[in-house]
Amino acid sequence: QVRLVESGGGLVQPGESLRLSCVASGTNIFRINTMGWYRQVPGKQRELVATITSAASTNYADSVKGRFTISRDNALNTVYLQMNSLKPEDTAVYYCKLGTGVGYWGQGTQVTVSS
Repeated sequence: QVRLVESGGGLVQPGESLRLSCVASGTNIFRINTMGWYRQVPGKQRELVATITSAASTNYADSVKGRFTISRDNALNTVYLQMNSLKPEDTAVYYCKLGTGVGYWGQGTQVTVSS
């Protein structure tokens, strides 16, 4: 059974940084799949933050370009999201996803940016 576990969320002040991690278990297909980070705030649809393909090609939402960096370590079945220069509007629950289409989702980790 595929399981994704996110960690690294928390409460930070504007301008600070956080690094999210997502570890996948129960799968031997991590390295060949696109991984993604998404976020959701109450009352809004979940939105794409960043994706990284098996070839390490990356894609970012315009709102995070230049501030966030997605990376992956296939040996550890882990995908990361380095978030710098955080803004209050980055506050959300962040989810990682394995695959495209329906895919597999983690339970999410809360990121709160507030002074």
